[in-house]
Amino acid sequence: MTNNSNDVNTRLQDATHGTPKLNPDEQRKYLGTFRERVAITMSVGQIKSTQYQDTFIQELKKHPDYQLLINGNVSQELIGPYMKVASQISLKFTIKTDDIYTTTDEGLALVLAAKESINIQDVDVASFQPSKAADDKPEKSESLLDKLKNSFLK
Repeated sequence: MTNNSNDVNTRLQDATHGTPKLNPDEQRKYLGTFRERVAITMSVGQIKSTQYQDTFIQELKKHPDYQLLINGNVSQELIGPYMKVASQISLKFTIKTDDIYTTTDEGLALVLAAKESINIQDVDVASFQPSKAADDKPEKSESLLDKLKNSFLK
């Protein structure tokens, strides 16, 4: 009898407050998915700059079986190129227009997510960019003797 009572209370709570979500803040940040499923993200601030566009599109093309989540509150001019590429490579995409998805520079504009957990450490598009400093000239390491000389000169 207590089982039926708990079921009724659970149904009433769900009807009143909605079905409880697992990690709602995480899902809100990553446009409705879990962090562990995310392959790459682009913030609203980053999408305004074209410097990350090629890197993000390359990742889209590498993972045609993933899903692109798009913050629909961001202007069409900014998200249009990504929607076009997703359509061209038959990548599923979903446009999220709920008010909880912000358009501040820190909010996410694009999230490429897998159906299952992939656990990528750093998913920010900037971490996928090739390092220009490393390409230009190799970093010269200081010898111990040079370090000692420099410390006495200071």
